[in-house]
Amino acid sequence: MAPPRTSLRELAGLFLKLGTIGFGGPAAHIAMMRDEVVRRRRWESDDEFLDIVGATNIIPGPASTELAIHLGARRAGWRGLVVAGVCFIVPAFVIVLALAWLYERYGTDPAAVDLRYGILPVIIAVIGQALWGLGRTAVKSMLLGVLAFAVAALYLAGANELVLLLGAAVIATLWANRHRLGGQAAVLLPIVALPLLGGARVAADPDLGRVFLVFLKIGAILYGSGYVLVAFLERDVVDTYHWITTEQLLDAVAVGQITPGPVFTTATFVGYQIDGFAGALVATVAIFLPSFVFVALLARIVPWVRRSPWAGAALDGVNVASLGLMAGVTVLLFDDAFPDVLAVAIGAAALAVLLRWRINAAWLVGAGALVGLARLIA
Repeated sequence: MAPPRTSLRELAGLFLKLGTIGFGGPAAHIAMMRDEVVRRRRWESDDEFLDIVGATNIIPGPASTELAIHLGARRAGWRGLVVAGVCFIVPAFVIVLALAWLYERYGTDPAAVDLRYGILPVIIAVIGQALWGLGRTAVKSMLLGVLAFAVAALYLAGANELVLLLGAAVIATLWANRHRLGGQAAVLLPIVALPLLGGARVAADPDLGRVFLVFLKIGAILYGSGYVLVAFLERDVVDTYHWITTEQLLDAVAVGQITPGPVFTTATFVGYQIDGFAGALVATVAIFLPSFVFVALLARIVPWVRRSPWAGAALDGVNVASLGLMAGVTVLLFDDAFPDVLAVAIGAAALAVLLRWRINAAWLVGAGALVGLARLIA
């Protein structure tokens, strides 16, 4: 872990901002973090940033939140780890908590507060710029380029994200070390032991201890996108414990999609429906807690990984696979991001500004939010 080099106040300010404007899901969050810590602040090089992105993709939990936690740890040790992670999560927690209160008290439709119309086209532009910059660093050979495109195509065809990441790691490792294979030990790939907590099928009546264990289990074993999170929640809180209805879960998913920050704050909304503010707080803490533990362990491993020719090659494979997944997610966002000609114009203008000037993406997101607000009022 790197020695402290950044003040906690600066870390808090940065990740509070990113948590507040981070619409668009993990791909958008990664792009925004790269803009801030690589392009603007130069805390990390693209190579270092890619290594962290790749490493966080091979552990369970929300990748972009874990990226924030890892960046905080590198800049200010364990205090930075806590500050960066908490500050990235808190804005979404507060916003989702307010929407959960409105939903329960007044039956407010989540779509009524959806400002994404003007924001998503800007997010696509930010992701596109990040993919271009990171791709030039990550694609060090024709094989890695082919892997990136293959992962994107397979992801769009429905392949599992973890299988794609590990497959790319194995292929890149074997190819890079093809001359060493004779007499060498088998490739060692990182494997995280995942605790199966809260798995017992018990009475349906919720209590905070049981809520904590259920969401802790989900945070500890979940790989993949927000859609995978939905499947876990459907199984546990709807089918097994009957704490909420399927309709409430779908509304929770909608809230998670239209608010900034980690999609895992869907747990905040679900927890509120289960047991009010206490349920929301317990569910949120439980689902994110494993990420802090995993990243604390991972931060000690990444420097060794890059020094090893075997593990370093695997990390190269994971890096290009991560970019392939980002590209695949971006394609899936296109229908929502560009419903009409005006949205296309917003995205094109944002991309042109990003390519021409070193402007902070937050200003563009703010401008997009104003367009979305104007459209809601009109």
